[in-house]
Amino acid sequence: MKKFDIPIYYRSPVISIVKNSRKITDPRKKDYAPSVLDFGSVRFLIARHFGFCYGVENAIEIAYKTLEENSGRRVFLLSEMIHNPKVNEDLKNRGVKFIREHNGRPLIEWDELRKDDVVIVPAFGTTVEIQKILKKRGIDPYQYDTTCPFVEKVWNRAEVLGMKNYTIIVHGKYNHEETIATFSHSKQNSPTLIVRNIEETRTLCDIILGKIQEERFYELFDKKYSTGFDVTKNLQRVGVVNQTTMLATETQAIAELIERTMEEKYGRENIKEHYADTSDTLCYATYDNQQATLGLLNSGADFAIVVGGYNSSNTSHIVELCEEKLPVYFISGAEKIISAEGISHFDIHSHSEKTTRNWLVKNGSKPTEIILTSGASCPDAILDEVLQKILSFFPESKNVEQALELFITESVG
Repeated sequence: MKKFDIPIYYRSPVISIVKNSRKITDPRKKDYAPSVLDFGSVRFLIARHFGFCYGVENAIEIAYKTLEENSGRRVFLLSEMIHNPKVNEDLKNRGVKFIREHNGRPLIEWDELRKDDVVIVPAFGTTVEIQKILKKRGIDPYQYDTTCPFVEKVWNRAEVLGMKNYTIIVHGKYNHEETIATFSHSKQNSPTLIVRNIEETRTLCDIILGKIQEERFYELFDKKYSTGFDVTKNLQRVGVVNQTTMLATETQAIAELIERTMEEKYGRENIKEHYADTSDTLCYATYDNQQATLGLLNSGADFAIVVGGYNSSNTSHIVELCEEKLPVYFISGAEKIISAEGISHFDIHSHSEKTTRNWLVKNGSKPTEIILTSGASCPDAILDEVLQKILSFFPESKNVEQALELFITESVG
């Protein structure tokens, strides 16, 4: 796979060694068991896959090269480059101006842009409508485009299905930048509908099967369907694509439920006329990170630390998976660890930060075991800082060099 040129300060002297060692011992990425860094009194169980994915590294490389090559010009980002506050803050400190917040709130009006300005499209992509606005301002929306190739793959698949008269069902969060962009591109070629989860999909399937009156569709899916969507006609031939950062297992479950529904309504012998198999649109990085998280959860760890931006969809799904098994603390960086007695962390259910006391388990003669992982937009350096901060609460532990030496010896042994 291509190696990207990203700032060295996003790398890590500890985490990078762990990652590189696993690449050597498991080149085909078949082993989802965690890497173990044993410091004696505390053991870190580090996910097999985590951190910057291909799409994120691609976006960061393009963004920083764009800055280097356009000294003296005004440089804008349509919205956050990725969902990591420290990466976005670094870009701001280098002079990049953000046109929109991640929730769509405008920071800069379109008429302030000039044709000689540089506008970077973030990794989530952007809408057809915004592309037209930029072109009208004399700005090429493709010149500095960091849209993830796997997001574009979803768009391309939706376009092909639309040309075959399929309606596109998008598994995603209707107010997330990526889903907004996917919806915008998909509706150019076909009727398009967004479902958030398996529960909404069950409701949709009941509408398809006539168990819920068709008229209720427009109420139940308000703001989630394309203009002119005709529930009596547009649910006869369907295909499912997804926001690439959603739970891969849920996307699969949604697709399977819709396929069974179409089979029930039209018969197995006619299924190909009514349902398109779109399993090839799942993002490999999202899948690998989620499978690696599942590989952590039977380890018997005391708790989990998940690091990433609080508005990161893929990170929040890792938190959801961990919550099913053990206490989990979702933090944006080491600064959220106040002390051994207190940690400030994000609650994905209340969408607010809270402080938990007595969070750090110490088992006496038995080592404390901590799951450590991060989202796809989190630099390894931040995970490294978190590890070092926690390690400071165990003064009797081995040092980093000893733990890494033991890890490498056991990995190759």
